[in-house]
Amino acid sequence: MIDLRSDTVTRPTPGMVEAMAAAALGDDVYAEDPTVNALEQRVAAQFGLEAGLFCVSGSLSNQLGVWSLVEPGQEVLCDAGAHIARAEMGAHAANAGVTMRTWVTDDGVAELAQIEQLLSPDAGPYLVSTGAVELENTHNFGGGTIQPLEHLRAVSRLCRDAGVGLHLDGARIWNAAVATGVDFAEYGALFDTVSVCFSKGLGAPVGSMLLGSAETIARCRVQRKRLGAGWRQAGGLAAAASYALDHHIDRLSDDHAAAGVFAEAVARYAPEAPAAPQTNIVVVPTGGRPATEVVARAAEQGVALSVVGGRRVRAVTHLDVNRGDCERAGEIVGRLLAED
Repeated sequence: MIDLRSDTVTRPTPGMVEAMAAAALGDDVYAEDPTVNALEQRVAAQFGLEAGLFCVSGSLSNQLGVWSLVEPGQEVLCDAGAHIARAEMGAHAANAGVTMRTWVTDDGVAELAQIEQLLSPDAGPYLVSTGAVELENTHNFGGGTIQPLEHLRAVSRLCRDAGVGLHLDGARIWNAAVATGVDFAEYGALFDTVSVCFSKGLGAPVGSMLLGSAETIARCRVQRKRLGAGWRQAGGLAAAASYALDHHIDRLSDDHAAAGVFAEAVARYAPEAPAAPQTNIVVVPTGGRPATEVVARAAEQGVALSVVGGRRVRAVTHLDVNRGDCERAGEIVGRLLAED
């Protein structure tokens, strides 16, 4: 099976497993795991922020980031296709009393006017006030699209002038940085809180991190424990993330190239070609065929895809597939879509 469902399906490399086995350990609930502490300090410095909090998942680090910026009964504004709106099981409402309003885009990159129109930092006693805006870079369901730096700067100015928070879901910020050459600290300077993930393109088995001010991270550490998400000897997982930072960032360009190969192969056969990918995600329109049918038929022929809409499927490249795999998978999907 050529598994293109997600870059989360990767498994630790032999070198990563060795690093995990050799990690120094302690109790992270007491902030005494030296490998976790070193990772938190390293990534915070990488993004030019004061502190970090190692978490089990991006959904958790996003929840904590939004929670830190938005009071119960307030709203967070985001794209209608944002991960926090579509793929976190309503957690922001269920766990933090946060509502959402959304703007709609084709690729996850909004016009500034769309955000400005929704922004309501002081809605008075009868309407919901905006506590924060959330952006996603790269945008998952938009097809791995990159938020342009100037757009991020404009949104950051808008939020700071309005006195509302700005959270970045940067689960694949590593892909954006490799594709654009933008330094991580340039991204970090624009946001109040930043979530990054190690278990997607970087290939670690588990782990994300929330970044922000020392005060914010101290509050979020308590809230993480309140949610039952404190962990003990997590240094083995932190060692995997650290290994990924050392060895798996630059190679993300290989995943981007493989995504291009997949998209080109689909386009040779399919009636409707997918958009050229900016990073490692390809969203394929399925025409008149239900996406569920296409995923099932592709699986029968040895290609695993994900459904991301009624007539859209997604392929995500990663370190466990190569260009040859992706070309073969693209041909299979393209021929399937070309059938009468």
